[in-house]
Amino acid sequence: MKKIVLFSLCLVVGLVFSQLLPDILGNNYDNFKLVSGLTLSVALSFIMINVGREFDLDKKKWRSYSLDYYVAMMTAALPWIFVAVYYMWLMPDGMFWNWDAWKNNLLLSRFAAPTSAGILFTMLAAVGLKSSWIYKKIQTLAIFDDLDTILLMIPLQILMVGLQWELHIVIFVVFALLFLGWKKLNAFQLPQRWYHIALYAVAVVFLSEAIYHTSKMVFTNGIHIEVLLPAFVLGMIIRNEHKERESDHSASNLISYIFMFLVGMSMPVFINQLESVNGESVGSMMQPVMSWGEIGLHVIIVTVLSNIGKLYPLLHYRDRKFSERLAISIGMFTRGEVGAGIIFIAIGYNIGGPLLAISVLTLVLNLVLTGFFIVLVRKLALKSVQG
Repeated sequence: MKKIVLFSLCLVVGLVFSQLLPDILGNNYDNFKLVSGLTLSVALSFIMINVGREFDLDKKKWRSYSLDYYVAMMTAALPWIFVAVYYMWLMPDGMFWNWDAWKNNLLLSRFAAPTSAGILFTMLAAVGLKSSWIYKKIQTLAIFDDLDTILLMIPLQILMVGLQWELHIVIFVVFALLFLGWKKLNAFQLPQRWYHIALYAVAVVFLSEAIYHTSKMVFTNGIHIEVLLPAFVLGMIIRNEHKERESDHSASNLISYIFMFLVGMSMPVFINQLESVNGESVGSMMQPVMSWGEIGLHVIIVTVLSNIGKLYPLLHYRDRKFSERLAISIGMFTRGEVGAGIIFIAIGYNIGGPLLAISVLTLVLNLVLTGFFIVLVRKLALKSVQG
């Protein structure tokens, strides 16, 4: 529970700083934003490498995972679709059929899709469920859930910028990375102390930035490969030793806290911009005009809608008890690092306004509720054993 409180606190403190620093730093803010953005990318890469390390499948029985992947895909897709449609319903009159508005909202609402594997695994293990069927099934679904989110960023990126020919290279790299990850799954025995993984994360960000800036000298838009997938695949090919020391655990937690703080701090100024942003009216930016009270109401509604979508596993695994299936579904409610990463990427496409505020605050609310979700999962797990 302490970890969840700190995650939420870091995100909220970062949000406060994001509203204050532009005025405090003045002309130095752009340099500060560049450094904090690179640091955030390194932290995200570190987290995704660790998520990839947990991706442990028996390749000889790959067909047995087809149902799990389908369930995970639907569990990620339904919250995304529900929230995207709701955001479109909130649009000003006549905007529901506007394709540009749909593109923005399909990307922004994707934050609701991924389950936080890192938070979830830690919390379930802490309440004594690590050896249970519920834990093992949630572990598989959550990782597939995150993988599906990462893969869908490619078509979403195409929607945002169009099928520019540079994206053909990005698509080729994505499939090459996936092929490498599958063929070399858990194949390499690399050092896995926290500082080694941090070094790998720096290397991933350095290569991503180097490719982008070098290609931009030749091509107009450059070739930008988000760190999410390369970092995840790097984690996949590392053979997880499962011998994490206390210092490694503490360092991973610290980096996660820093990441959540930097995500909050990367938010654009929106406290005084619910009606206009940089002189441009929110309505002209294809955003509804809202008060803070309305935003609070929509945060609750978006939270409910996204978690209803996460109940999809109830429809499958009929050989297990209802309480076990419900426990899996509630476990998938947890949100965190990957969802925050999606919001960060959306900001890079200049998506702001009240809907961004709703997305960020919904993420905060889900983090605050995570402890409650885990308690429910534990009670349902105990009920399934006793029953």
